[in-house]
Amino acid sequence: MSAPASRRRTPAPPREEVLAAAMDMIAERGLEKLTMAALGRQVQMSSGHLLYYFHSKDELLLQTLEWSEGRLGAERGRLLTRPGTARERLDAYVDLYVPDGHRDPHWTLWLEVWNRSQNADAAARDRQAAIEGAWHRDLVALLAEGASRGEFRRVDPDRFATRLRALLDGFSIHVAIGLRGTDRVQVLGHVREFLEQALLTGA
Repeated sequence: MSAPASRRRTPAPPREEVLAAAMDMIAERGLEKLTMAALGRQVQMSSGHLLYYFHSKDELLLQTLEWSEGRLGAERGRLLTRPGTARERLDAYVDLYVPDGHRDPHWTLWLEVWNRSQNADAAARDRQAAIEGAWHRDLVALLAEGASRGEFRRVDPDRFATRLRALLDGFSIHVAIGLRGTDRVQVLGHVREFLEQALLTGA
């Protein structure tokens, strides 16, 4: 005999659905409203059930960031393989990198995960490094391509990518936290000016 409907277990939603719901909550309500209990209500799971799958809020946040980065990585791949000059694709890379504005959900999550990484174990740190490594490798390849085509000055692509990403990270944090005088338009202007001076002059 089947169990009464009230006693039947509700199937757990797919992992991706949970992560997408977490990201939606960050976008709509802010990170401070993302609790295990609130997320559980959103996906019709108990907070205990969520902890069974994710073990901790830190792990939930890291997996949500990895999921979000996977989507950004797919978009980055499309941008970097489309026809056009290396400079056009570099502009597209920068445009994708910089937050949309104050409280951009992906950057809000990125900042929180990195803040919590002070107490993270080696495995979690390796996963965070993998996120950064994907952005870095794509940028290095793009810089090397642009130099080989004569579009960019000949620079050490790895060293230049490291410095450019440090610049982008600093500006992006300012945009994400809403620091006055550093909105997205201003930041993109600063980056374009830097690239003109450091990468294109004398190409």
